[in-house]
Amino acid sequence: MSIKVNHITKLYGTQKALNDVSFEIGTNEIVGFLGPNGAGKSTMMKILTCYIPPSEGSATVCGFNTNEQSIEVRKQIGYLPEHNPLYLDMYVKEFLEFIGGLYNIKKAKERVKEMIEATGLQIEQNKKIGALSKGYRQRVGLAQAMIHDPKVLIMDEPTTGLDPNQLEEIRGLIKKLGKQKTVMLSTHIMQEVEAVCDRVIIINKGEIVANDTTQTLQQNTSKQVITVEFDQSISVHSLKSLPSVEDAILIGGNTWKIISDLDKDIRKELFNFAVTKQIGILTLNKEEQKLEDVFKALTKK
Repeated sequence: MSIKVNHITKLYGTQKALNDVSFEIGTNEIVGFLGPNGAGKSTMMKILTCYIPPSEGSATVCGFNTNEQSIEVRKQIGYLPEHNPLYLDMYVKEFLEFIGGLYNIKKAKERVKEMIEATGLQIEQNKKIGALSKGYRQRVGLAQAMIHDPKVLIMDEPTTGLDPNQLEEIRGLIKKLGKQKTVMLSTHIMQEVEAVCDRVIIINKGEIVANDTTQTLQQNTSKQVITVEFDQSISVHSLKSLPSVEDAILIGGNTWKIISDLDKDIRKELFNFAVTKQIGILTLNKEEQKLEDVFKALTKK
């Protein structure tokens, strides 16, 4: 097991940032660590990277205890924090060679070249970091996090500031890294999680509220949503009068969003309703539950 967290609690004065948190992340697994602002994500990542100690509980990375063996833990981890700290007066290549020297990497220049190619920094490598766009600065941060070839990568908002093309490239890089390393990433972009993560851990108010695959989380919902467009106007009262309809929301024109229990397929009921009212159905779609909807449901409780 690459990361193991056992009953961690973190107090800031009287405020509980984390409350009895436990989870595990296996080798070669990409896990999304999600939660609203202030939920405790960054605090958990700082504990795993030995920046701060827990108030209670323990954590291990590749078998090393974060409190008792912090130097060994840091050797195993590549960390990209939310606010990417860089030396803005240094050139990209110079900075990465400097980081390589801190890790005492053999053949550091060759490794720097590999990281520049892996993160798409070729055309910017001879620029000062301060002259780079936010997206390219993020790539430099990714390169420095990976330069010592760590077994575990922990990334806090790794795709902040990237344009759609850069986003696709970095997602591809993260998926590629996940075949060789353990990756734990925090993000607010649900499409990113669906695209690259094997599993999702959702934290809310310092407590774990979900820990499963994205597919399972999307399936474990108690409601279904049907979008239906009629060929003429209809009242909300008449739709809500149907036995299986819990709610009906007009979303524009004559198009409605119909909500019902998951175990009731109301499509036949809607067709019979249209026939009785002598109106036509132009479109009818059963929506897939989105991860964003699951996230909202779990973090608004």
